[in-house]
Amino acid sequence: MNPPELPGNAAGAQQAATEPKAADQAANAHRGTTKKVRVGIIGTGGIAAAHAQALADGGAELVVAVDIDPVRAKDFAASWGIAATAASLEEAARPGLDVVAICTPPSSHALLAKEALALGLNAVVEKPPALSLRELKDLQEAEAASGKSVSCIFQHRFGGAAQKLERLQRSGALGKPLTGYCNTLWFRDQAYFDVPWRGQWDVEGGGPTMGHGIHQFDLLLHLWGPWQEVTAFAGRLARRTETEDVSMAVVRFESGALSTVINSVISPRETSQLRFDYENATVEVEHLYGYDDSHWRFTPAPGMEHLQELWDADTSQGTSGHAAQYRRILAALAAGTPETAKPPVTLSDAYATMELAAGIYSSAITGQTVRSGSITEGNPFFDRADGRLEPWKLETSNA
Repeated sequence: MNPPELPGNAAGAQQAATEPKAADQAANAHRGTTKKVRVGIIGTGGIAAAHAQALADGGAELVVAVDIDPVRAKDFAASWGIAATAASLEEAARPGLDVVAICTPPSSHALLAKEALALGLNAVVEKPPALSLRELKDLQEAEAASGKSVSCIFQHRFGGAAQKLERLQRSGALGKPLTGYCNTLWFRDQAYFDVPWRGQWDVEGGGPTMGHGIHQFDLLLHLWGPWQEVTAFAGRLARRTETEDVSMAVVRFESGALSTVINSVISPRETSQLRFDYENATVEVEHLYGYDDSHWRFTPAPGMEHLQELWDADTSQGTSGHAAQYRRILAALAAGTPETAKPPVTLSDAYATMELAAGIYSSAITGQTVRSGSITEGNPFFDRADGRLEPWKLETSNA
Protein backbone atom coordinates (compact mmCIF):
# COMPACT_ATOMS: atom_id res chain seq x y z
CA MET A 1 0.00 0.00 0.00
CA ASN A 2 1.14 3.52 -0.70
CA PRO A 3 0.03 6.09 1.89
CA PRO A 4 -0.52 9.58 0.47
CA GLU A 5 2.19 12.16 0.90
CA LEU A 6 1.84 15.75 2.04
CA PRO A 7 1.58 18.61 -0.46
CA GLY A 8 4.66 19.32 -2.56
CA ASN A 9 5.67 21.88 -5.14
CA ALA A 10 4.64 22.11 -8.76
CA ALA A 11 8.10 21.15 -9.99
CA GLY A 12 7.89 17.89 -8.09
CA ALA A 13 4.45 17.28 -9.50
CA GLN A 14 5.67 17.93 -13.03
CA GLN A 15 8.53 15.48 -12.52
CA ALA A 16 6.12 12.83 -11.21
CA ALA A 17 3.87 13.35 -14.20
CA THR A 18 6.62 13.03 -16.77
CA GLU A 19 9.21 10.69 -15.21
CA PRO A 20 9.75 7.33 -16.93
CA LYS A 21 7.35 4.68 -15.76
CA ALA A 22 9.72 1.83 -14.90
CA ALA A 23 7.04 -0.80 -14.55
CA ASP A 24 5.52 0.10 -17.91
CA GLN A 25 8.93 0.00 -19.52
CA ALA A 26 9.64 -3.41 -18.02
CA ALA A 27 6.33 -4.74 -19.27
CA ASN A 28 6.99 -3.39 -22.75
CA ALA A 29 10.52 -4.79 -22.75
CA HIS A 30 9.14 -8.24 -21.89
CA ARG A 31 7.24 -8.32 -25.16
CA GLY A 32 10.52 -8.25 -27.03
CA THR A 33 12.22 -11.03 -25.07
CA THR A 34 12.60 -14.54 -26.46
CA LYS A 35 11.61 -16.23 -23.19
CA LYS A 36 7.94 -17.09 -23.09
CA VAL A 37 6.33 -17.65 -19.73
CA ARG A 38 4.61 -21.03 -19.80
CA VAL A 39 1.19 -21.05 -18.17
CA GLY A 40 -1.43 -23.55 -17.06
CA ILE A 41 -5.02 -22.43 -16.54
CA ILE A 42 -6.79 -24.14 -13.64
CA GLY A 43 -10.56 -24.07 -13.97
CA THR A 44 -12.13 -23.37 -17.34
CA GLY A 45 -15.33 -21.55 -16.38
CA GLY A 46 -16.34 -18.04 -17.38
CA ILE A 47 -13.48 -16.01 -15.89
CA ALA A 48 -10.85 -18.31 -17.42
CA ALA A 49 -11.43 -16.75 -20.84
CA ALA A 50 -10.40 -13.32 -19.49
CA HIS A 51 -7.17 -14.86 -18.19
CA ALA A 52 -6.49 -16.73 -21.41
CA GLN A 53 -7.02 -13.63 -23.54
CA ALA A 54 -4.82 -11.48 -21.30
CA LEU A 55 -2.07 -14.11 -21.22
CA ALA A 56 -2.17 -14.57 -24.98
CA ASP A 57 -2.07 -10.81 -25.54
CA GLY A 58 0.91 -10.62 -23.19
CA GLY A 59 2.89 -13.17 -25.17
CA ALA A 60 2.62 -16.08 -22.73
CA GLU A 61 2.48 -19.68 -23.92
CA LEU A 62 -0.71 -21.45 -22.84
CA VAL A 63 0.48 -24.99 -22.10
CA VAL A 64 -2.31 -26.87 -20.33
CA ALA A 65 -5.96 -26.46 -19.36
CA VAL A 66 -7.06 -28.13 -16.12
CA ASP A 67 -10.61 -28.97 -15.11
CA ILE A 68 -12.33 -31.81 -13.28
CA ASP A 69 -14.76 -31.91 -16.23
CA PRO A 70 -12.70 -33.37 -19.11
CA VAL A 71 -15.15 -32.27 -21.80
CA ARG A 72 -15.10 -28.68 -20.60
CA ALA A 73 -11.30 -28.77 -20.40
CA LYS A 74 -11.02 -30.06 -23.99
CA ASP A 75 -13.48 -27.49 -25.30
CA PHE A 76 -11.60 -24.68 -23.58
CA ALA A 77 -8.24 -25.97 -24.83
CA ALA A 78 -9.55 -26.14 -28.37
CA SER A 79 -10.84 -22.57 -28.16
CA TRP A 80 -7.46 -21.21 -27.08
CA GLY A 81 -5.09 -23.47 -28.99
CA ILE A 82 -3.88 -25.27 -25.86
CA ALA A 83 -2.28 -28.61 -26.67
CA ALA A 84 -2.82 -30.45 -23.38
CA THR A 85 -5.51 -30.94 -20.76
CA ALA A 86 -5.41 -32.43 -17.28
CA ALA A 87 -7.83 -33.36 -14.53
CA SER A 88 -5.67 -32.12 -11.66
CA LEU A 89 -2.96 -29.62 -10.89
CA GLU A 90 -0.54 -32.42 -10.04
CA GLU A 91 -1.12 -33.96 -13.46
CA ALA A 92 -0.64 -30.57 -15.12
CA ALA A 93 2.67 -29.77 -13.40
CA ARG A 94 4.85 -30.84 -16.30
CA PRO A 95 8.49 -29.79 -16.79
CA GLY A 96 8.93 -26.22 -17.95
CA LEU A 97 5.64 -24.91 -16.58
CA ASP A 98 6.26 -21.54 -14.91
CA VAL A 99 2.96 -20.42 -13.44
CA VAL A 100 -0.67 -21.44 -13.05
CA ALA A 101 -3.67 -19.11 -13.25
CA ILE A 102 -6.28 -20.25 -10.74
CA CYS A 103 -9.77 -19.54 -12.08
CA THR A 104 -11.87 -21.91 -9.96
CA PRO A 105 -14.64 -21.02 -7.47
CA PRO A 106 -13.29 -19.09 -4.46
CA SER A 107 -13.31 -21.95 -1.95
CA SER A 108 -10.45 -23.67 -3.80
CA HIS A 109 -8.25 -20.61 -4.45
CA ALA A 110 -5.96 -20.86 -1.42
CA LEU A 111 -5.78 -24.67 -1.51
CA LEU A 112 -4.77 -24.73 -5.17
CA ALA A 113 -2.26 -21.92 -4.69
CA LYS A 114 -0.62 -23.85 -1.85
CA GLU A 115 -0.54 -26.97 -4.03
CA ALA A 116 1.06 -25.02 -6.86
CA LEU A 117 3.75 -23.67 -4.53
CA ALA A 118 4.45 -27.19 -3.25
CA LEU A 119 4.90 -28.33 -6.85
CA GLY A 120 7.44 -25.56 -7.49
CA LEU A 121 5.10 -23.33 -9.47
CA ASN A 122 4.22 -19.66 -9.24
CA ALA A 123 0.50 -18.89 -9.03
CA VAL A 124 -1.89 -16.14 -10.05
CA VAL A 125 -5.16 -16.24 -8.10
CA GLU A 126 -8.50 -14.70 -8.94
CA LYS A 127 -10.20 -12.65 -6.26
CA PRO A 128 -10.71 -13.30 -3.47
CA PRO A 129 -7.36 -15.05 -2.94
CA ALA A 130 -8.75 -16.82 0.14
CA LEU A 131 -12.02 -17.13 2.07
CA SER A 132 -10.61 -15.84 5.35
CA LEU A 133 -7.70 -14.02 6.89
CA ARG A 134 -6.51 -17.32 8.39
CA GLU A 135 -6.40 -18.93 4.94
CA LEU A 136 -4.51 -15.94 3.60
CA LYS A 137 -1.97 -16.05 6.45
CA ASP A 138 -1.44 -19.77 5.85
CA LEU A 139 -0.90 -19.10 2.16
CA GLN A 140 1.64 -16.37 2.97
CA GLU A 141 3.61 -18.85 5.08
CA ALA A 142 3.55 -21.42 2.28
CA GLU A 143 4.76 -18.83 -0.21
CA ALA A 144 7.61 -17.74 2.05
CA ALA A 145 8.78 -21.35 2.38
CA SER A 146 8.54 -22.14 -1.32
CA GLY A 147 10.72 -19.54 -3.03
CA LYS A 148 7.88 -19.01 -5.51
CA SER A 149 5.26 -16.27 -5.72
CA VAL A 150 1.51 -15.80 -5.55
CA SER A 151 -0.02 -12.80 -7.30
CA CYS A 152 -3.64 -11.74 -6.71
CA ILE A 153 -5.89 -10.36 -9.42
CA PHE A 154 -6.91 -6.80 -8.50
CA GLN A 155 -6.82 -5.38 -11.99
CA HIS A 156 -8.21 -1.89 -11.41
CA ARG A 157 -4.86 -0.80 -9.98
CA PHE A 158 -3.30 -1.07 -13.43
CA GLY A 159 -5.34 1.20 -15.68
CA GLY A 160 -3.46 4.21 -17.01
CA ALA A 161 -5.54 6.85 -15.24
CA ALA A 162 -5.31 5.19 -11.81
CA GLN A 163 -1.54 5.00 -12.11
CA LYS A 164 -1.46 8.62 -13.25
CA LEU A 165 -3.47 9.60 -10.16
CA GLU A 166 -1.09 7.62 -7.96
CA ARG A 167 1.93 9.48 -9.35
CA LEU A 168 0.29 12.90 -9.00
CA GLN A 169 -0.82 12.06 -5.47
CA ARG A 170 2.69 10.97 -4.52
CA SER A 171 4.09 14.27 -5.79
CA GLY A 172 2.06 16.09 -3.12
CA ALA A 173 0.43 18.47 -5.61
CA LEU A 174 -3.08 17.29 -4.74
CA GLY A 175 -2.67 17.94 -1.04
CA LYS A 176 -4.09 15.68 1.63
CA PRO A 177 -6.89 13.22 0.88
CA LEU A 178 -10.08 14.33 2.62
CA THR A 179 -13.24 12.46 1.69
CA GLY A 180 -14.81 10.41 -1.05
CA TYR A 181 -16.93 7.43 -1.91
CA CYS A 182 -16.51 3.99 -3.39
CA ASN A 183 -19.71 2.51 -4.83
CA THR A 184 -20.22 -0.85 -6.47
CA LEU A 185 -23.88 -0.77 -7.46
CA TRP A 186 -24.51 -3.89 -9.53
CA PHE A 187 -27.51 -6.08 -10.27
CA ARG A 188 -27.76 -9.85 -9.99
CA ASP A 189 -31.19 -11.48 -10.22
CA GLN A 190 -32.36 -14.47 -8.21
CA ALA A 191 -31.33 -16.90 -10.94
CA TYR A 192 -27.72 -15.82 -10.39
CA PHE A 193 -27.93 -16.92 -6.76
CA ASP A 194 -29.75 -20.13 -7.58
CA VAL A 195 -26.49 -21.59 -8.92
CA PRO A 196 -25.63 -24.01 -6.06
CA TRP A 197 -22.25 -22.56 -5.07
CA ARG A 198 -23.26 -18.91 -5.20
CA GLY A 199 -24.03 -16.86 -2.12
CA GLN A 200 -22.60 -19.48 0.25
CA TRP A 201 -20.27 -18.45 3.07
CA ASP A 202 -18.22 -21.63 2.81
CA VAL A 203 -17.80 -21.44 -0.99
CA GLU A 204 -17.66 -17.73 -1.90
CA GLY A 205 -16.67 -16.35 1.48
CA GLY A 206 -19.37 -13.70 1.35
CA GLY A 207 -21.67 -11.72 -0.91
CA PRO A 208 -21.02 -8.50 -2.86
CA THR A 209 -18.56 -7.24 -0.25
CA MET A 210 -16.22 -10.15 -0.87
CA GLY A 211 -17.02 -10.99 -4.48
CA HIS A 212 -17.98 -7.77 -6.28
CA GLY A 213 -17.14 -4.51 -4.51
CA ILE A 214 -13.72 -5.80 -3.51
CA HIS A 215 -12.44 -4.65 -6.93
CA GLN A 216 -13.31 -1.02 -6.23
CA PHE A 217 -12.29 -0.76 -2.59
CA ASP A 218 -8.99 -2.45 -3.40
CA LEU A 219 -8.24 0.51 -5.67
CA LEU A 220 -9.38 2.90 -2.93
CA LEU A 221 -6.99 1.29 -0.45
CA HIS A 222 -4.18 1.15 -2.98
CA LEU A 223 -4.40 4.91 -3.47
CA TRP A 224 -5.29 6.16 0.00
CA GLY A 225 -3.17 3.82 2.04
CA PRO A 226 -3.88 1.92 5.25
CA TRP A 227 -7.35 2.01 6.73
CA GLN A 228 -7.74 2.63 10.46
CA GLU A 229 -11.33 1.76 11.37
CA VAL A 230 -14.66 0.85 9.80
CA THR A 231 -18.31 1.01 10.80
CA ALA A 232 -20.73 -0.90 8.60
CA PHE A 233 -24.24 -2.19 8.05
CA ALA A 234 -25.27 -5.09 5.82
CA GLY A 235 -28.32 -7.15 5.09
CA ARG A 236 -30.13 -9.54 2.83
CA LEU A 237 -32.81 -7.25 1.43
CA ALA A 238 -33.99 -8.78 -1.84
CA ARG A 239 -32.34 -12.13 -2.67
CA ARG A 240 -32.68 -15.64 -1.28
CA THR A 241 -29.06 -16.31 -0.35
CA GLU A 242 -26.98 -17.07 2.74
CA THR A 243 -24.86 -13.94 2.49
CA GLU A 244 -25.64 -10.25 2.35
CA ASP A 245 -26.87 -8.72 -0.89
CA VAL A 246 -25.83 -5.20 0.15
CA SER A 247 -23.41 -3.60 2.61
CA MET A 248 -22.58 -0.01 3.44
CA ALA A 249 -19.55 1.18 5.38
CA VAL A 250 -17.76 4.32 6.56
CA VAL A 251 -13.98 3.90 6.52
CA ARG A 252 -11.45 6.11 8.29
CA PHE A 253 -7.89 6.01 6.95
CA GLU A 254 -4.68 6.48 8.90
CA SER A 255 -4.29 9.81 7.07
CA GLY A 256 -7.59 10.95 8.62
CA ALA A 257 -9.49 10.78 5.32
CA LEU A 258 -13.02 9.39 5.33
CA SER A 259 -14.83 7.44 2.61
CA THR A 260 -18.09 5.59 2.28
CA VAL A 261 -18.11 2.16 0.64
CA ILE A 262 -21.28 0.58 -0.80
CA ASN A 263 -21.35 -2.97 -2.17
CA SER A 264 -24.65 -3.97 -3.78
CA VAL A 265 -26.01 -6.54 -6.20
CA ILE A 266 -29.61 -5.27 -6.03
CA SER A 267 -29.19 -1.96 -7.91
CA PRO A 268 -30.97 -1.90 -11.29
CA ARG A 269 -28.88 0.94 -12.77
CA GLU A 270 -25.48 -0.68 -12.59
CA THR A 271 -22.41 1.45 -12.07
CA SER A 272 -19.04 1.52 -10.33
CA GLN A 273 -18.04 4.89 -8.90
CA LEU A 274 -15.07 6.23 -7.00
CA ARG A 275 -14.58 9.81 -5.92
CA PHE A 276 -11.39 11.15 -4.32
CA ASP A 277 -11.59 14.63 -2.78
CA TYR A 278 -8.17 16.09 -2.00
CA GLU A 279 -7.37 19.55 -0.66
CA ASN A 280 -6.60 20.80 -4.15
CA ALA A 281 -8.71 18.71 -6.55
CA THR A 282 -11.47 16.16 -6.98
CA VAL A 283 -10.77 13.08 -9.08
CA GLU A 284 -13.65 10.82 -10.13
CA VAL A 285 -14.16 7.67 -12.15
CA GLU A 286 -17.43 6.05 -13.17
CA HIS A 287 -17.51 2.84 -15.17
CA LEU A 288 -19.03 -0.60 -14.85
CA TYR A 289 -16.64 -3.57 -15.09
CA GLY A 290 -13.55 -1.75 -16.33
CA TYR A 291 -12.42 1.79 -17.12
CA ASP A 292 -10.38 3.70 -19.66
CA ASP A 293 -9.26 7.34 -19.64
CA SER A 294 -12.65 8.58 -20.84
CA HIS A 295 -14.29 7.41 -17.58
CA TRP A 296 -12.22 9.78 -15.43
CA ARG A 297 -12.87 13.41 -14.48
CA PHE A 298 -10.40 15.84 -12.89
CA THR A 299 -11.65 19.03 -11.19
CA PRO A 300 -9.11 21.45 -9.65
CA ALA A 301 -10.10 23.45 -6.60
CA PRO A 302 -10.60 27.21 -7.14
CA GLY A 303 -7.21 28.83 -7.51
CA MET A 304 -5.53 25.51 -8.38
CA GLU A 305 -6.39 25.45 -12.08
CA HIS A 306 -2.73 24.79 -12.98
CA LEU A 307 -3.23 21.24 -11.71
CA GLN A 308 -5.36 20.51 -14.76
CA GLU A 309 -2.24 20.99 -16.87
CA LEU A 310 -0.32 18.52 -14.71
CA TRP A 311 -3.12 15.97 -15.04
CA ASP A 312 -3.25 16.45 -18.80
CA ALA A 313 0.55 16.38 -19.14
CA ASP A 314 0.70 12.74 -18.03
CA THR A 315 -0.48 10.98 -21.16
CA SER A 316 -0.55 7.48 -19.69
CA GLN A 317 -3.32 5.48 -21.26
CA GLY A 318 -4.71 2.00 -20.97
CA THR A 319 -7.82 0.27 -19.73
CA SER A 320 -8.05 -1.51 -16.43
CA GLY A 321 -8.43 -5.25 -16.70
CA HIS A 322 -6.64 -8.56 -16.62
CA ALA A 323 -4.43 -7.68 -19.58
CA ALA A 324 -2.99 -4.61 -17.82
CA GLN A 325 -2.09 -6.60 -14.72
CA TYR A 326 -0.80 -9.61 -16.62
CA ARG A 327 1.66 -7.44 -18.53
CA ARG A 328 3.31 -6.67 -15.20
CA ILE A 329 3.08 -10.24 -13.92
CA LEU A 330 4.64 -11.73 -17.04
CA ALA A 331 7.43 -9.14 -17.06
CA ALA A 332 8.26 -9.95 -13.43
CA LEU A 333 8.24 -13.71 -14.01
CA ALA A 334 10.40 -13.37 -17.11
CA ALA A 335 12.88 -11.20 -15.19
CA GLY A 336 13.82 -13.82 -12.63
CA THR A 337 13.02 -15.10 -9.17
CA PRO A 338 10.52 -13.49 -6.81
CA GLU A 339 13.47 -12.09 -4.86
CA THR A 340 14.53 -10.00 -7.85
CA ALA A 341 11.15 -9.28 -9.40
CA LYS A 342 8.02 -9.99 -7.36
CA PRO A 343 4.85 -10.02 -9.47
CA PRO A 344 2.07 -7.64 -8.44
CA VAL A 345 -0.29 -7.82 -6.46
CA THR A 346 1.47 -9.64 -3.58
CA LEU A 347 -0.31 -11.52 -0.80
CA SER A 348 0.82 -8.78 1.56
CA ASP A 349 -0.79 -6.18 -0.71
CA ALA A 350 -3.99 -8.21 -0.81
CA TYR A 351 -4.12 -8.69 2.96
CA ALA A 352 -5.21 -5.10 3.68
CA THR A 353 -8.04 -5.44 1.17
CA MET A 354 -9.17 -8.76 2.61
CA GLU A 355 -8.88 -7.33 6.11
CA LEU A 356 -11.24 -4.48 5.19
CA ALA A 357 -13.77 -6.99 3.84
CA ALA A 358 -13.50 -8.91 7.12
CA GLY A 359 -13.86 -5.63 9.03
CA ILE A 360 -17.02 -4.71 7.14
CA TYR A 361 -18.58 -8.08 7.94
CA SER A 362 -17.47 -7.95 11.57
CA SER A 363 -18.86 -4.46 12.09
CA ALA A 364 -22.12 -5.18 10.29
CA ILE A 365 -22.75 -8.41 12.20
CA THR A 366 -21.65 -7.30 15.68
CA GLY A 367 -22.73 -3.66 15.51
CA GLN A 368 -19.27 -2.52 16.62
CA THR A 369 -16.68 -0.29 15.01
CA VAL A 370 -13.71 -2.43 13.95
CA ARG A 371 -10.11 -1.27 13.98
CA SER A 372 -7.47 -2.46 11.55
CA GLY A 373 -5.28 -5.14 13.11
CA SER A 374 -7.95 -6.31 15.56
CA ILE A 375 -9.10 -9.36 13.58
CA THR A 376 -6.46 -11.87 14.61
CA GLU A 377 -6.16 -15.34 16.14
CA GLY A 378 -9.10 -15.94 18.47
CA ASN A 379 -11.40 -13.49 16.69
CA PRO A 380 -14.24 -15.43 14.99
CA PHE A 381 -13.97 -13.24 11.90
CA PHE A 382 -10.36 -14.31 11.43
CA ASP A 383 -11.57 -17.79 10.47
CA ARG A 384 -14.68 -16.95 8.49
CA ALA A 385 -16.27 -13.78 7.12
CA ASP A 386 -19.56 -14.32 8.98
CA GLY A 387 -17.81 -15.28 12.22
CA ARG A 388 -19.93 -18.44 12.13
CA LEU A 389 -22.73 -16.33 13.61
CA GLU A 390 -25.02 -17.16 10.66
CA PRO A 391 -26.43 -13.68 10.04
CA TRP A 392 -29.46 -13.40 7.77
CA LYS A 393 -29.75 -17.19 7.82
CA LEU A 394 -32.44 -18.44 5.45
CA GLU A 395 -35.52 -19.92 7.01
CA THR A 396 -35.90 -23.63 6.20
CA SER A 397 -38.95 -22.88 4.05
CA ASN A 398 -36.87 -20.57 1.84
CA ALA A 399 -33.76 -22.76 1.52
